[in-house]
Amino acid sequence: MAKSGADQSTTGAIYLVLVLIFTGAVAFDVAKSEDEIELLISFKSSIKDPLHFLSTWNNSSTNFCSWYGISCANSSHVSSIDLSAKNISGAIPPELFHLPFITTINLSGNQLRGEIPTETFSCSSLKHLNLSNNNFTGSIPRRGFIAGLETFDLSNNMITGEIPGNIGQFAALEVLDFGGNVLSGEIPVSLWNLSNLEVLTLASNQFLGEIPSVIGRMKSLRWIYLGYNNLSGEIPKEIGYLTSLNHLDLVYNNLTGEIPSSIGNLSNLQYLFLYQNGLTGSIPRSLFDLRNLISLDLSDNYLSGEIPEVVIQLKKLEVLHLFSNNFTGRIPKALTYLPKLQVLQLWSNRLYGEIPQDLGKLSNLTVLDLSTNNLTGKIPSSLCESRRLFKLILFSNSLTGEIPRSLSYCKTLQRIRIQNNRLSGELPMDFTRLPLVYYIDVSGNRLSGRIDQREWHMPALEMLNLARNEFTGNLPVLVGSDKLENLDLSENNFSGSIPPSFGQYLSELMLLNVGQNQLTGLIPEELSSCKKLVNIDLSRNQLTGPIPAALSAMPVLGDLDLSQNLLSGEIPPNLGEVVSLVQINISHNQFHGELPSTGAFLAINASAVAGNRLCGGDAVSGLPPCNKADKPVWWFFLASLLVVLAVLALSIIFVVFIRRRRRRNKWLTNQMDSDQEANDGTIATIQFFNAKASKSITVDDILCSIKEENIIYKSHNSILYKGKSSSRNGLHLVVKLLTNISSLESNFWSEMAELGRRVRHRNVVKLMAIYRSEKGGILIHEWIDGLDLSEAVRGMSWERRRKIIFGIANAVNYLHVGCSPRVLVGELSSKKVIIDGKDEPRLRLGVPEFNIKASLFCSAYVAPELKDKNKAEMTEKSDIYGFGILVIEILTGNKDRASAKSGTVLGVHENIVDWARYCYSDCHLETWMDSTMKGHYSSSSSSSSTTKKYHQNEMVEMMGIALQCTAMDPAERPCISDVVQALDRAVQRSRSCISDKSASSAAVEDKNLEIKGLIWNYGKRAKYALVVERSEGTVWTFDRAMILTVSLSEELGGWEILKYDPKAGSMGIRVM
Repeated sequence: MAKSGADQSTTGAIYLVLVLIFTGAVAFDVAKSEDEIELLISFKSSIKDPLHFLSTWNNSSTNFCSWYGISCANSSHVSSIDLSAKNISGAIPPELFHLPFITTINLSGNQLRGEIPTETFSCSSLKHLNLSNNNFTGSIPRRGFIAGLETFDLSNNMITGEIPGNIGQFAALEVLDFGGNVLSGEIPVSLWNLSNLEVLTLASNQFLGEIPSVIGRMKSLRWIYLGYNNLSGEIPKEIGYLTSLNHLDLVYNNLTGEIPSSIGNLSNLQYLFLYQNGLTGSIPRSLFDLRNLISLDLSDNYLSGEIPEVVIQLKKLEVLHLFSNNFTGRIPKALTYLPKLQVLQLWSNRLYGEIPQDLGKLSNLTVLDLSTNNLTGKIPSSLCESRRLFKLILFSNSLTGEIPRSLSYCKTLQRIRIQNNRLSGELPMDFTRLPLVYYIDVSGNRLSGRIDQREWHMPALEMLNLARNEFTGNLPVLVGSDKLENLDLSENNFSGSIPPSFGQYLSELMLLNVGQNQLTGLIPEELSSCKKLVNIDLSRNQLTGPIPAALSAMPVLGDLDLSQNLLSGEIPPNLGEVVSLVQINISHNQFHGELPSTGAFLAINASAVAGNRLCGGDAVSGLPPCNKADKPVWWFFLASLLVVLAVLALSIIFVVFIRRRRRRNKWLTNQMDSDQEANDGTIATIQFFNAKASKSITVDDILCSIKEENIIYKSHNSILYKGKSSSRNGLHLVVKLLTNISSLESNFWSEMAELGRRVRHRNVVKLMAIYRSEKGGILIHEWIDGLDLSEAVRGMSWERRRKIIFGIANAVNYLHVGCSPRVLVGELSSKKVIIDGKDEPRLRLGVPEFNIKASLFCSAYVAPELKDKNKAEMTEKSDIYGFGILVIEILTGNKDRASAKSGTVLGVHENIVDWARYCYSDCHLETWMDSTMKGHYSSSSSSSSTTKKYHQNEMVEMMGIALQCTAMDPAERPCISDVVQALDRAVQRSRSCISDKSASSAAVEDKNLEIKGLIWNYGKRAKYALVVERSEGTVWTFDRAMILTVSLSEELGGWEILKYDPKAGSMGIRVM
């Protein structure tokens, strides 16, 4: 009985202990839960949530497991927070990483900023951390590590500094993505010890150094993305040990040497991207053992040798890019037997021979670009047998024969460029009824026959170039091509009249060139209905009749060439009042009467009015004065008396003047050549190019300006002084004293005189006069009251900067295209551009003989090819380079960017072009645009938000144009007329691409992914984003998480996509 009582007592004690333990555990659990609520509420209070996703997060609801974005383990503790793409902003509080049971934190795709908390790695339970696509700055925390962390994604932020050396202690990492930041230094050695790593992305940073051989230890790697850095050295042969590798991307680095043959061991490899490096040698034969390869891009290297026939082994290959190398030999016939081949780009090599005749017969070709080679023979008729070909680029070869009739039935074609070959015969009949073609260039061939007796129904056509062929008959009536912008039919044998229907059906026309044909009849007044026409060239025909007065009503007409016709009558007086008209040529016609004294006719070049019976104009025009009615006899006697009095007065003045001039010439001679003895007998002459200047400026005005206190600027060859005439109007002027005249060539003064007579443009500073003596010379320019470009743009809004860019472009366009012969600027620097009070840029031309001097070889504005002193030869393309630099400076804030000698702004990039190219490819717009422009937008205004969007689109597009202008190879730079058109289109397109829901600009379809369209400047980092799905106003963009295998090569929005990277959702783009 006693024993039984004892047992009961023991049982009760045990029960009591269990109750106490359970109660304590519950109490502890409740305490922990309360702590977690406080941490979550603290996180909410630290951020902004404009869309109210966190409205359920409040103290009144203790069941935090039901809060939005929260997941719990065992319904009691927070195990996961997922608030990705919720438009939240602010800084992350360190308390977030104190949650004791958290395993997953995903805050990607927001507007979070500030530094990543140092407590981040104190959360030992964390397995997945994703803070990508935000605005985080500062460095990666160096304190602590999480041994169990499996996913670490900080991509697409603005994080700086180096990768911490303890990264190797994150032993469980499977995915490491630091891409799209500003990280620098060498990749730490410890990183290569992460043996469990499957995905490694360090792309789009500023990493230096070589890829070490120890990379071969990382046997689990499936994805390597190290592109867009500054890695150097050779690709290590140990990379062949990574047999699990599916995707290898080392693009846009400085890798050299040959492609290692061990790469053939990567039997699972599907994507191999090595473009934009300095690789040499031939393609290793072992590479063609990669039978799972889907996309191969080795473009933009220095690879050589032949493309071997063993390429036939790549049966799964869809994209082959080998362009911009030094490959020789023939195009292998094996390419015709690759059943899945869609994109083949071999342009800019040294390939010869014929295009394989069965190319396209057994594959699904969509893009074929074989341009700029030495190919011969005929264009194969099988190219569009798949009925999927939309781009055919074969220009600049030596192809012969006729255009295949089969291309006429290729209804998918959108872009055809087969110019500059030796093609002959007629255009196939149905070639003019292709429904999707927007760009056709067949110029520079030997095509013939009539094209006016066929139907032209090409509703998408924007550009048609048939120039430099042998077409006959009347001009085609292009009904059904109402989107046409550029029409060039010049240098053929067309006859008949210009169709009046051009004015009716071609309302979008911007360029019309029908010069050098055999056209007759009148210029149709209907042309004036083409309100967007900028360039009209009707020269070298047999047109008759007057100039239609209606041309004076064309609002944007800038260049009009009517020379070498049989036109007659008087020049319409209102034609010179067209504000946009900067260049006109009416030479060698039968015009008579007085030349209008307005607009483009002011100081018109003599060659532009020669060969007529015109009179008037100033001295520059070379025309005789117009005869006036006879004056009364009394006027003759009065005039004679005045002449006599004037002669006496002038004689007295002349004597005084000669004495003063001799004294001044002695002083000036000493100023110009202090080593030579002055000669009091020096004779000086002055030549004026401006009527106003000739009446206002005297020799004394010029010489009296040369004083120390009047100095504006000194250079190695001249001194600039500010001067003022003593006349009643007090005309201000700039006096340029040439201090190094010993290097002037004999034709220098005649060239300067020609510049003074010919150059007349509102964006070019006028040369008003030349003063020269036996031992010196002075150039007199008009005075512009303003600041130089580098000072003027500070704090300017984008609208004002855009106006300046267009003004400079118009000035260069005038000098290159509007002047005959052309005028080169030389060093097109910010110091040579003055911005007046109306934000009009005024370009100061340099002295021709001084444009290339040793002191300029280090200038950032001088094109690379001019820095070779033995080969330096200035061309239009060297001016284009300087223009591109100016645009980059205007966009980025030139003072801070271009002069960053310390490297704090340019980082590891050697010059502003490399820096801008990096920023354009891999950085968010706001990281490179001048920050002073941001203050011009009101965040509270929806209209201001829309304005900001299309302004940002314009900035991105203009940066792209600037980078084209600064291409290393002069041949790749556009001419200035193309630049002007590209700038106009950039402004038009940026507005058309913005709608309430960021509507797409095109619609295409790929077999792996339905692409709804292309948005300009969408998202955090990419300038372009592919829209995959649109639902209720939400735009879902393509990224690596959605699909890994995409083969896309398409043209959208007028841009040509050269490369497509499915990993980053990025594209390589150029304007064609």
